[in-house]
Amino acid sequence: MDFSKAGVILNTENYQACVRFYGEVLELPLLYEIDRPGEQLTCFDMGGVYLMVETGGEAHPSVKPLDRCPTKFRFNVADVDAVSARLRGKGVAIEVLHHDWGTTAEFADPDGNRCALRSDAGFGE
Repeated sequence: MDFSKAGVILNTENYQACVRFYGEVLELPLLYEIDRPGEQLTCFDMGGVYLMVETGGEAHPSVKPLDRCPTKFRFNVADVDAVSARLRGKGVAIEVLHHDWGTTAEFADPDGNRCALRSDAGFGE
């Protein structure tokens, strides 16, 4: 198949907080916003794939358990420790884990959706 674009739609309960998180905290580039009666969404570029944040989801007070959130947004970066420190400076609770195959850092968005960083080094090996 020849897809022209691929993306993920994330329905959120805390829409404005999630838009701020993905736009200001994670610094994903804004593609566009729609705010009209019956339709509110914000679309970001997530490394060549779009992330469309919409209303209508259900938040969780902490990180959603795997059975409620089987998907995780993973962002590969050159230096997990440095990016984690930067996110901590923006108020994100983040746990860095060093593995023999690379480094990850686990965190959640304002709705409790699972997110992670992953070191570029060793990816795909």
